[in-house]
Amino acid sequence: MNVKTALRVIEIIETFARERRALSLSELARLLAVPASSCLALIRTLTSLGYLYETARRQGYYPTGRLLAMAQQIARHDPVLDRVHDTMLELRDATGETVVIGKLHEGSAVVYLDVLESPHAIRYIATAGERRELHANSIGKALLAAMDDAERAAVLPQLAFQAFTPRTLTSAGSLEDDLRQSRGRGAFVNLGESMPDVGALAWPVRLSGECYAISIAGPVYRIEPHLERYAAMLRAACASLEKT
Repeated sequence: MNVKTALRVIEIIETFARERRALSLSELARLLAVPASSCLALIRTLTSLGYLYETARRQGYYPTGRLLAMAQQIARHDPVLDRVHDTMLELRDATGETVVIGKLHEGSAVVYLDVLESPHAIRYIATAGERRELHANSIGKALLAAMDDAERAAVLPQLAFQAFTPRTLTSAGSLEDDLRQSRGRGAFVNLGESMPDVGALAWPVRLSGECYAISIAGPVYRIEPHLERYAAMLRAACASLEKT
């Protein structure tokens, strides 16, 4: 399987996740913007391997439970997520907010590795595997701050510094100032910088020689009044993880 074929398989899975319904070959081809012939062999292969099934003759295909079962098997044996899960759960239960762990992705973004969502109806929602910009994300800031000066100086010129809201930091200088203030404050904070009503705070944690960061995220009106208390909880949780 070449890279293009592998990418197409992922796109098929993501399309089913987004559409949440059975899709015919022609619908799938239209949604992927590719010829039906390009999809046919992949659909047949995925069906023969048990990842898709035909819901009824000529009515479309849908993923079987095999994909979920394999994903659960993988998740259950993730060496990093298994180590941090209980701590993240404790933070989620203590704060009532969404807790996320992330890592640097290809040197210029954050990738979320796991997300434990808040039980509140109004909450921060994200999905494992999503990517975020370093400059407008609390985890991104924490990861940048954990770099040595030379590494960070190499990364910052690569960032686009896109302005998502009026509060987004849009220059390397303003971001460096924010990182210095955040170290003293004991938390790397995003209050409406990526989305107007979303607030988050993060702290880095080094596990098996690799740097990660954990954040607590939710509506700004719930996060901002508790920043100091949540920051202390987060720092203690990360320090505990580094000792295990």
